[in-house]
Amino acid sequence: MSSLSAIALTGLSAAQTALQASGHNIANLGTDNFQRQGVAQSTQSGGGTTARVFTAPELGHNEVADTVGLLEARHAFAANLAVFKTGDQMMGTLLHMVA
Repeated sequence: MSSLSAIALTGLSAAQTALQASGHNIANLGTDNFQRQGVAQSTQSGGGTTARVFTAPELGHNEVADTVGLLEARHAFAANLAVFKTGDQMMGTLLHMVA
């Protein structure tokens, strides 16, 4: 797998983690004393990103932040998928030219 594809896959995974955390928060809007989840992203030394879920220190809900988080994660997922598909097409074109 090319490094471009590997980097795009880490972005897809991070976006999925963010979608899950926001979805978890929205699903628990009616839960008393609920502690929201957040996602911290960091870059990897060879390229790409990692994401980890953490529990917010304060109690309560934030519907606006979670809705925005869903939209951001959806766009990040779509962008990384486009990079992955483009890399795959480029590799196919290269292999076709060489063959």
